[in-house]
Amino acid sequence: MTTRKTKLSPDANTAQLAGHDGLSLISNEKLLQIYSTMVKCRLLEERSRLLLENGKRAGKGKAGSGHEAAAVAVAIDLLSGDTVARTPLGFLLDFITGAPLSSVFREMLDGASNPAPLGAQLEAASAAALTNKTKKSGKVVVAFLGDLPASLDFLEEALSYAGVHQLPILFVCRNGTVSMPRGQKKTDGTEELARKAQAHGVPCIPVDGDDAVAVYRVATESIAHARRGNGPTLIECKTLEPQARNKVGLPIKNMEEYLTRKGLFGKELKRKAAAGFDGELDAAIAAAQS
Repeated sequence: MTTRKTKLSPDANTAQLAGHDGLSLISNEKLLQIYSTMVKCRLLEERSRLLLENGKRAGKGKAGSGHEAAAVAVAIDLLSGDTVARTPLGFLLDFITGAPLSSVFREMLDGASNPAPLGAQLEAASAAALTNKTKKSGKVVVAFLGDLPASLDFLEEALSYAGVHQLPILFVCRNGTVSMPRGQKKTDGTEELARKAQAHGVPCIPVDGDDAVAVYRVATESIAHARRGNGPTLIECKTLEPQARNKVGLPIKNMEEYLTRKGLFGKELKRKAAAGFDGELDAAIAAAQS
C-alpha cells in the first residue's frame, strides 16, 4: 500500500450515499487532465511491458493497459495522506498519485513494485481505514481488488469488517464481461458481489469501467461519502474482455470520443498529451538503472 501527497445508473445503492444531491459538472480542465493522465499511463504500461519482455524487470506482467479509466478516474483526486492498496495496478497508481517516475521504475526493476497477496493488502487497507476513522482525519483508503470472480473470496471478510465499523474505504473491482447469444447468461459474479455487499450494509455501485467520466463521477461521490464519515462503498467497474474490447474501443478511445462531442478534442490535443513523455520515461529508466 502507498500513502502519498498528491454512466452512473441511479439505483437503490446510489441513494445510500448520504448527502448525494446529483452529479456535479466536471470542468473542462479536469476532463483534459484525466485524458492526459490516461495517455501517459498507457505509455508507462507499454514501457513496463517492454522491460519485462527484455528480462530487465521481475514480475508476472500484470497489464494495466485497457484499465486506465478505473485507475485514473478513482485515484487522480486523492489527497495527501490518503492510502492506496496497490493491487493489482501497482506502478500505475504510484504514478497517478504523484510518485516520481524514477522511483516507479526503481521499484519496478528491483521487483519491489510487485504487490503483496490480495488478502494481506485488504487486511492492511482495513487497518489503515480504522486508524483514519479513530483519528477522525478525513482521510480515505482505496483498495483496488482486481478481477471478479477471483476477488470474491477475499472480499467478503473485508466488506464485513468495513460495514461493521463504517470505515472510510472505497473498494474497486473489475468485472470483465462478453456479449452472449440471446437466451444465454454469463455468470460473472455480479449478483453474488451485490448480495455480499448488501449483506454487510455496503453500497455496491456498478459502472461502465471503460468510461472514465462515469467512473470519475461515481468515485468522486463515493470518496466524499467516506470522508463525511458515512462508511464504505464498493464500485464494480464492468469492462469488456480483451477480444470484445478490440471491437468497441478502449477507454482512451472512448474518452477521445467524449471530448470530441464537447468540442475539446483534436489532433493537437492528442499530440500534446504525450509530448515529451517518452523522453521523461527514458530519463527515469536511466536514473533507476544507475
